[in-house]
Amino acid sequence: MFSKIRRLFVIKTRWEAFLIIYALALGATERGMVYIREYPGFGGKLLFLACTGAVFMAGAKILDCLKFEQAQARAAARETVT
Repeated sequence: MFSKIRRLFVIKTRWEAFLIIYALALGATERGMVYIREYPGFGGKLLFLACTGAVFMAGAKILDCLKFEQAQARAAARETVT
């Protein structure tokens, strides 16, 4: 039963990864806007950039890991066939 629930939280395709990255970006920009209102000036802008920069790094890592897992699955499938 837990395996069925756990499968809901596994990113399987690039489309799912892009949806998650989009959701992260929306949250980060909203948080960045709060920082700009809370800390006007240069400090708020730096915090905004930090929020959006974190999304870029997380998105790259998600896509990289997804590519690695798919390549690993293909290699395992080839190994099973031969």
